[in-house]
Amino acid sequence: MDKQQLRQYIRSQKRAMTPQAIAEKSALLAEKLRAHPLYRQARCIYGYLPYNQEVRTDVMLAQALLEGKRVAVPRVEGDAMRFYYITDIKRVAKGYCGIPEPLGDEPLAGEADALVLMPGLAFDSQGGRMGYGGGFYDKFLQTEPGHPTLALCYDFQMVEHVPREEHDKAVDAVLFA
Repeated sequence: MDKQQLRQYIRSQKRAMTPQAIAEKSALLAEKLRAHPLYRQARCIYGYLPYNQEVRTDVMLAQALLEGKRVAVPRVEGDAMRFYYITDIKRVAKGYCGIPEPLGDEPLAGEADALVLMPGLAFDSQGGRMGYGGGFYDKFLQTEPGHPTLALCYDFQMVEHVPREEHDKAVDAVLFA
């Protein structure tokens, strides 16, 4: 499949998920994330807030806060994405494309070794990642390349091979359920 066909296939699979299936798979992924060495070693998590049928990372980020980790989530500003610290995952508003973003009064995050949770549509076992098409995470990781990265996805999002271009950044680990 080319990128367009793969995107259409994954989107149709995600739309078919029930809220119960999303919750169950997200709970399994939360357990896997908490047990993963990248998470356990991280003092700060650069996460994302779920949109549509994405893995419910909000519960995971709330747990990270309870564990004493710093948490930041992205806000799109023009053609760039920046992470802002949050202390309450409910202090957000709809931003770019309706995606939840931190309110404007949160402090800018600046931890070079924060674990970045990577959203996306499709992943492969070699760390290949196909995002949603905006390139925001690839651009962010070009400017801040030292971050460890980890993706959370549903089992149908794991494919044999993700078509990649030169600018596409691979992820260090992919967890799926």
